[in-house]
Amino acid sequence: MVNAFSDQVLQAAQALVRGELIGLPTETVYGLAADALNPSAVNAIFETKGRPPNHPLIVHLADAAMVPVFASEVPAFAQGLMAACWPGPLTLIVKRNAGVADAAAGGHATIALRCPSHPMAQAVLRAALSQGVQGVAAPSANVFGSVSPTTAAHVRESFPKLLVLDGGACDVGIESTIVDCSRDVPVLLRPGMLSVSQLSAASGESVLSAFETSSIQTTAAPGTLASHYAPRARVRLMTIEQMRAHLRDAKLPLATWTRTSLLSVEQAALPEDVKHFTMPSDAAQCAHDLFAQLRSMDALGVHEIWIETPPDGEAWAGVRDRLQRAAA
Repeated sequence: MVNAFSDQVLQAAQALVRGELIGLPTETVYGLAADALNPSAVNAIFETKGRPPNHPLIVHLADAAMVPVFASEVPAFAQGLMAACWPGPLTLIVKRNAGVADAAAGGHATIALRCPSHPMAQAVLRAALSQGVQGVAAPSANVFGSVSPTTAAHVRESFPKLLVLDGGACDVGIESTIVDCSRDVPVLLRPGMLSVSQLSAASGESVLSAFETSSIQTTAAPGTLASHYAPRARVRLMTIEQMRAHLRDAKLPLATWTRTSLLSVEQAALPEDVKHFTMPSDAAQCAHDLFAQLRSMDALGVHEIWIETPPDGEAWAGVRDRLQRAAA
């Protein structure tokens, strides 16, 4: 079995076995990965990222067969979600086996589990599993709270000494959808590229949204702090009309990014130091480009980034969530 893996994959798997960190490509974003059952390795993730140790991590699994290692209960609706959406950009929060992956869970009674679809992530997880690593904790491979990485180069910018596997640009581009399955009904805790309608159909239950039902007590989950995914520049979400009004009085170098071509049409009327970018009108393409574009705009050294508020609707929920947190 080991001979089926490339040297690069084997090198990464052996690093995980030794308790080291690696940069791991997934279909969502690149992860800062370590053996989920090795407390010192997991603590190194928190220290390297500057992440609070009580903020839980997502454990990545080779397949659903590894779930019982970490989970004490997997309700039928969670099993339906796994069957329909794994491997893929979906994280499920379930009740945790006592004493298992305490550090990765941030000390909480639940654990976040995901099976990624990226072929290189799958190869590393299976190679590591063949050497005894049963799951890999992997938050985004960036400094805590900053823009997530979607290429190997982004990871190396933050952690130049890290072993980083280059799996190309991430297909999805924003983090996984998170559904809490640790209670009687499934609850959406973090939007992604899977809609509530898709999740409800897959689970056989109506998936509730923690954002729309104020009475829901939320469970601790990765990437759900009010301020997150933020570039160095200040992010401001505005309508096109608000942008027009603010541009007339702009005093700082700005970068504006709109979903439509409206500002492109008025390019000649913009202040000389205002740079314009076009946001894709397709939600999936926008999600794919989002973090890379924010990084590029940040690299210009601008003081503010003005972004047109995304449209309403399920398809845009993940993008809206990331931008609202970036602007918080």
